[in-house]
Amino acid sequence: MPPNPTDHRPPLFITPQGMASMKARYHQLLSDDRPKLVEVISWAAGNGDRSENGDYIYGRKKLREIDRELSHLAKRMKIAKVVDPAQQQDRSRVWFGATVTLADEDDQERIVTLVGEDEADATHGRISFNAPLAHAIRGAAIGDVRQVRLPAGVKDYEIMAISYPVPG
Repeated sequence: MPPNPTDHRPPLFITPQGMASMKARYHQLLSDDRPKLVEVISWAAGNGDRSENGDYIYGRKKLREIDRELSHLAKRMKIAKVVDPAQQQDRSRVWFGATVTLADEDDQERIVTLVGEDEADATHGRISFNAPLAHAIRGAAIGDVRQVRLPAGVKDYEIMAISYPVPG
């Protein structure tokens, strides 16, 4: 199906590591988890009355969850655009895959890496490329100050350092 020209969603960027992780999860579900669960459901179905068979009922529910996740992953992998941050030409500015050291008004430093939505993990400093903070600092260079609207209010951040993975 060709892309809808009226669809203005940003592209679904993902790092090569993020895509590999997504493919590994898909493969794990499809090749290991799902077949084992189908086997349990088949065994449970052979035990008689299915209406009161906990193994059968739970197995069917879990199978639906796995199928939903497989469908979700397949759709995400299909539309994802793999971007290798190590290949970034302009390393003087904040783009996808950059690891950025920020300092707020109180000189509190924060280090974030801009990654795809499916890779975001705020506890490890990995924020979505489409997050408000990422939007604010995109294209910034060292020394630039950017204002960010956060749930706690407006905050200014200065770009202290920018780095990208080394090619190769």
